[in-house]
This record gives sequence, structure tokens and C-alpha cells, in this order.
Amino acid sequence: MSSTEARCRPLVLVTSFEPFGGSAVNPTIRIAELLRAMSVGHGSREYLVLPVVGGTDAGSAWSRCMPVLDLLQPDAVVALGENAHADRVHFERLAVNLRDSRIADNSGVQVIDLPVVPNAPDARFATLPLRTMLSACIAVETPAALSLTAGTFLCNELMYRLLDRAANQGVSDGSIHGFLHVPQLPEQAALRGGPSMALEVAARGVHAAIEALAASILSTPRGDVPQHGISA
Repeated sequence: MSSTEARCRPLVLVTSFEPFGGSAVNPTIRIAELLRAMSVGHGSREYLVLPVVGGTDAGSAWSRCMPVLDLLQPDAVVALGENAHADRVHFERLAVNLRDSRIADNSGVQVIDLPVVPNAPDARFATLPLRTMLSACIAVETPAALSLTAGTFLCNELMYRLLDRAANQGVSDGSIHGFLHVPQLPEQAALRGGPSMALEVAARGVHAAIEALAASILSTPRGDVPQHGISA
């Protein structure tokens, strides 16, 4: 995260994840590094790298994210994650209230069939203007698509916790949240197979999407937050 000097609104917090699953890199960190160097047309950005550790205990992604949310009070959070099976940027529509991991997280814990938040709704929709962001991404020639869910690993867990927190606080605070999955990098695909996307192409598309998000926030009355990210 950068310094806490005065920032222009809207403020968008962009989160990335550390490497996981045996890979030495995570494209989301590389993308965030390029985003920092790109010009910002609307508002300002902050960046946060999260551990690939589930739950809410010390050292988890959520325990790292929560105090930053309280400190910055961003207008929006765009969380980034890696999808080694994707051939384009995925704009996730839905987070499900389920932790069901194919592999262990970076603390060595593998969770099976547990809720993200007990006694909470089964799913929550992203509140980002997904179609607006998707169109902006495609307009700069970065392949992209809407995706139904963010899976059941840490990406989904973070997305669900963000949306659940916002829902419990009430949408009147104006904060909106969602998740973007990006493909693995070519150097990762060379080692383990599967589709990939060049770093510059992914970063260009994510940057355009965030710019479109910021412009959308500026044109939307404060507190007028969509209930579902499926129609924007």
C-alpha cells in the first residue's frame, strides 16, 4: 500500500494476491506494478498485496484487508486473482458463501465444505458496473468476458467477505466491490501448460476497466449503489 497522503476521489483500492500453488509468481502483483506507473484520469488508486491464507485469524487475507478498508474507506475495491485456466480477463458476477479448496492455502490449510460467513446469504452479487468495465477492457483489445462465479477458493472468499461487509454496513456508504480473474503469465504456462496472457495486455485491460469504474462513480449520485452487478 502506498503512503496515506491526500487522495483524489473516487479512491479505488486494488488488491492482489501473493504467489500460491507452487508458482513463483502471481500475475496480479505484476499487473499492480504496471498499474502504478500508468496515468490516472479519474480519482486515485491504492494497492494492497494479500496473503493466500483463508479465514479471519492473524495472517489471513481478510485480517490484512480489514484495517486497510477502515483506514482508506475506498469508494470501490477491485480485487484481482489468478485463474490458470482462463484465456481472458473474467469479470466475476457472483460470490458464493462456500469455502471448498482443491489445494491448501499458503498456511497449509485445506478447507472443505464450510461457509465463508456462517448464517449469511448463500451468495452475493458484485456491485461493480461490470458491463461498463467489461466494455472498456475489450475496447483496448484485451480479451474479456463476464463469469458467473469466482470459484470456492481464496478469490471467492475475499469477494464474498467484501460484499458481505458492505451489505452489513448498508449500501448508503457508497462503496462498491467486485473481483477480476486474470490469466496466468506465459512463463507460468510454459511450466505447467494451459492458456496465458501477456502481462502488458492484461494490465492494459484492467487499467481501462478501473478508469471506466472511476468515471462511473463520478457520474453516479453518492449512495446510489446498485444491488446487483448484473445489469450495470
